[in-house]
Amino acid sequence: MDWIDALILGIVQGLAEYLPVSSSGHLEICREILGLKLQGADALEFDIMLHVATVLSTIVVLWNEFVPLCKSFFTIARDDKFFYVCKILLSCIPVAIVGIFFKDFVERFFGSGLLVVGICLLITAVLLTFAYMFRNPQHERIEGVKGHDITWLDALIIGCAQAVAVLPGLSRSGTTIATGLLLGDKRDKIAQFSFFMVIIPILGEALLSVKDLIGGEGVGENIGTFPLVIGFLSSFIVGCLACKWMINIVKKGKLIWFAVYCMFAGILCLLW
Repeated sequence: MDWIDALILGIVQGLAEYLPVSSSGHLEICREILGLKLQGADALEFDIMLHVATVLSTIVVLWNEFVPLCKSFFTIARDDKFFYVCKILLSCIPVAIVGIFFKDFVERFFGSGLLVVGICLLITAVLLTFAYMFRNPQHERIEGVKGHDITWLDALIIGCAQAVAVLPGLSRSGTTIATGLLLGDKRDKIAQFSFFMVIIPILGEALLSVKDLIGGEGVGENIGTFPLVIGFLSSFIVGCLACKWMINIVKKGKLIWFAVYCMFAGILCLLW
């Protein structure tokens, strides 16, 4: 992989992480188009590095919301912010189970072609369509539906949705946001919750990758340091621009257009 490839993948990750179109799926598509032959662990580790960059962009963009949550949690204030963080931690349990016990299984789907990506993109399209049918803005105005705050059960269910969305092509943000909308959660609340809940598992996986690298297991050894840096920086910068944009899109209820896009992208992947 050269730095141009890493730059392209970083830009794609920065955009697709926040749009409900599957960043991991689009990274697979770009690798196929660019003719990159990253397989298994190498492809997954590079994806994780790009995801770390977008996680950091989330923290930067939502800094005013992020810092009070940290202060409240670590001072054990027992207020709404403290319990909000506890719900985020609860939502991380399912994906942690997948990461600990099924990592080798998940790795097989990265760098393995576009069949799985195409199927998962079609599933993403179906989820977004259902969410729009039940929670589109016009219906909410007519029925007077405003949604409710995220409950403990909602957090666990959304966490299970995130655990399933580790497959390339199944959008993590799209799956979690659509699940929250189907559960009746407020639009602005579920978008922000979706972005916060990915921070812990991604940073945790990154720390494990660093541990493997220090232990001499050669994580990402077929990629190179310079492409990693370029991919990281481009993903971070583009992610900062895309994060707020996606929150506004969710508030306005325009997810149906992404469902249409995922449907066509999924069909093209299957035809490819």
